[in-house]
Amino acid sequence: MAANDRAAVPGKPGTGSGADGLMRASLSAVAPGTPLRDGLERILRGNTGGLIVLGSDKTVESMCTGGFVLDVEFTATRLRELCKLDGGIVLDKDITKILRAGVQLVPDPTIPTEETGTRHRTADRVSKQVGFPVVSVSQSMRLIALYVDGQRRVLEDSAAILSRANQALATLERYKLRLDEVAGTLSALEIEDLVTVRDVTAVAQRLEMVRRIAKEIAEYVVELGTDGRLLTLQLDELIAGVEPERELVVRDYVPEPTAKRSRTVDEALAELDSLTHAELLELPTVARALGYTGSPETLDSAVSPRGFRLLAKVPRLPGAIIDRLVEHFGGLQKLLAASVDDLQTVDGVGEARARSVREGLSRLAESSILERYV
Repeated sequence: MAANDRAAVPGKPGTGSGADGLMRASLSAVAPGTPLRDGLERILRGNTGGLIVLGSDKTVESMCTGGFVLDVEFTATRLRELCKLDGGIVLDKDITKILRAGVQLVPDPTIPTEETGTRHRTADRVSKQVGFPVVSVSQSMRLIALYVDGQRRVLEDSAAILSRANQALATLERYKLRLDEVAGTLSALEIEDLVTVRDVTAVAQRLEMVRRIAKEIAEYVVELGTDGRLLTLQLDELIAGVEPERELVVRDYVPEPTAKRSRTVDEALAELDSLTHAELLELPTVARALGYTGSPETLDSAVSPRGFRLLAKVPRLPGAIIDRLVEHFGGLQKLLAASVDDLQTVDGVGEARARSVREGLSRLAESSILERYV
């Protein structure tokens, strides 16, 4: 984000973004390189405090007493000077205008808060009551705290965030390397029709681990603002294809519905997402999330892929055609055995595309076997 860009903060929780989305957008608005962060750091360097509401509506107006109605363009220097008035400041939600300055904010005193200082207690209560983010700059503690929907986040120096982000990135690289290994093994086993539930859950487990570490790094990227550009490029390169691969594995191996149990692809993905970190380390628990029983006997039982994952590796093959091929042949082994003429019987698959699919699957089969045994 460029230094003169405006970072809009979304509306109140419940308007579609949710608490996590509002926190993420709020962190983006106060990230290094933004005009607001510049103003907050000027306040810190000036050894003064500040209380800033990032949004305004009738509720905010009703709790403001005294001060001045300004409605002027926002700049970092104006924010710094107006904080000398030792009152609250109200900005519009797009952080383009300073609406009021020097006001006393009087939130509902019955709203519970664990904060002790007057400024921090007010910031916490205002954010909970109006739903807008509130920033508190502590003069004595020399820190900037962001209050969003009952959550409190202290804004750290970029160097400290970068240190943690680089550690997480190194962990992600190791996990991604291991993921590539187990995914390659799964591909070779699929060609030979030797896949077990254990093999599938190992790949699903690694995919989920990589995804969660990437999510943590993405949070650091938001906090770093312009300082996180290089980190963004590294993260994008490492996790390219992870999300589609996760869905394809589930589509390939989610068990067929029975009278006793049935699980859709979306339900299985949601179950994986809901697993705790401790549960994710246990293969039986991951197997249950996919729809299997998770017993030791089940982990060693054989399963066959439908073929979504391998077909997705064939160049220039549309998703709709992949769905038709899987529906027509019913499994990867039948797809591997299908001739060009057999493939042409599928709606939308002409001779050229049939040859492309046949050659693509043959190359994938050959490379997978070579990688496994050479």
